[in-house]
Order: sequence, then C-alpha cells, then structure tokens
Amino acid sequence: MDPRRVRELLEGVRRGTTSVDDAVSELKDLPFADLGYATVDHHRALRHGAPEVVFGHGKSAAQIVGIARELARTGQNVLVTRLEGDKASEVRAAMPELAYAELARTATLEQAPIPQLGSRPVALVSAGTGDLPVAEECAETLRMLGAAVERVYDVGVAGIHRLMHKREVFDRASVVIVVAGMEGALPSVVGGLVGGPVIAVPTSIGYGVSFGGLTAMAGMLSSCASGVVVCNIDNGFGAAYAAARILRAREQY
Repeated sequence: MDPRRVRELLEGVRRGTTSVDDAVSELKDLPFADLGYATVDHHRALRHGAPEVVFGHGKSAAQIVGIARELARTGQNVLVTRLEGDKASEVRAAMPELAYAELARTATLEQAPIPQLGSRPVALVSAGTGDLPVAEECAETLRMLGAAVERVYDVGVAGIHRLMHKREVFDRASVVIVVAGMEGALPSVVGGLVGGPVIAVPTSIGYGVSFGGLTAMAGMLSSCASGVVVCNIDNGFGAAYAAARILRAREQY
C-alpha cells in the first residue's frame, strides 16, 4: 500500500463514502502478510516510495507467483527481477498479466500510477553489449520507480570517442549509472567528466583474471575519479534503487 492509496482511503472515511469497517478490512494486512514461505512487506511503499520487489533467483515459480499475487491483490505494482528460463515461462503462465522483458530478466505489473521521479533523466551508460542484461535490469527498475532513462550503450574505453560523442546527455542528467565489465575503467572516465552523482556497476563479463567481476569491482573501488560509488557485481537493480533514493531525497529535502 502506497501513500496515495492510504490518503484516498482516509479521505473516503472522512467524506463518508468509505465505511470504517471497509477501511479496517483494507488496512488489516498492514504492515505485512505472512504467506508461510515469505513475509510480504506492505509497508515498503510507505517507507521507500516503492513496493517490495521480488528477487526471483533462488525462489520457485510457485513462490514468485504467490508473492506477486499478494502484492497485486493490494493494488501495488509488481517488479520481479532475475527471472529467466523455464521459471519465467511458468510464472507467466500462472500470471499472464505480467509483462516480461527477456533481456532484463524482469517481469512487471503496472496497475497503480507511477509518479514521475525527478525533473531530469538518469543517464544509463554501458561499456559493451555483453553488459546489457545488467543495464536493462537497471533500466526496467528505474522505469518502475518513475525515473526517466537515457541510454548510452556500447561506449567502452576501447573506443572512448564513442563516449565523448554523447557528452550532451551528461549535461542534462540528474544521476549517471555506469555498467562495465572487463577491467572496469569506464566509471573513472565518466566520473572525471560529470559533477553529479556517479554510480558504478561492475559486471561479471570478462576473461580469466576478470574473476567473475571482481577485477572490475576492484578497479571501480580504486577509481581516481572522486566520489564514484560502487554497487555489487551485476546488481543493476541496486544501482537503480540508489539513484531513486538520490532523486527522492532531492524532492523531499
């Protein structure tokens, strides 16, 4: 339940169009619903401005569907991340109303308005095409959080002129998210070009001594560009949520 719905409910009680019993019935599942295998946090939207998100990895299709249906039952939007393969097919068969983005490995249900977050877009930069699944997870998450996105893809340091060609995007961006594997150098370059927040996301893309993204993460953590912050390996969702927190804080304070 989000602040908009709580406000509507209380206004209905005040006007007399909603009975006290009906309001109590709708509020009875706050702050959470216990499904046995999961405790769904219905207060998340009140605290964070966005509903709980379902992390699909490690959950069965039946568990994902159960959590998603519980969120949807209360009128909330639904975002499922890391949903792929046969599990995605099972979930979609049970809940055909979910829209599926194969590259991003996300499933979404939009049934409540998504307020626009911020007046300027988030610039989403990826080093290579291999980084796109993580970048698109980030893009889908930003969309569900209400942030506009401008994509700047395949502009890695092996051809840095491609990045410089997109400088105008950074001039109008509120936050920049940079997704890169291999040696993870791109966030340092971007961090030296822009004055706003830069969030770096290492990916597991790379040969041998890339060590599944550890080399990229270490390079990003060691960036000579001051103030670049780093998310976990392949965590496009986390970068998007961090950007949304920055945008929401600007509006509130």
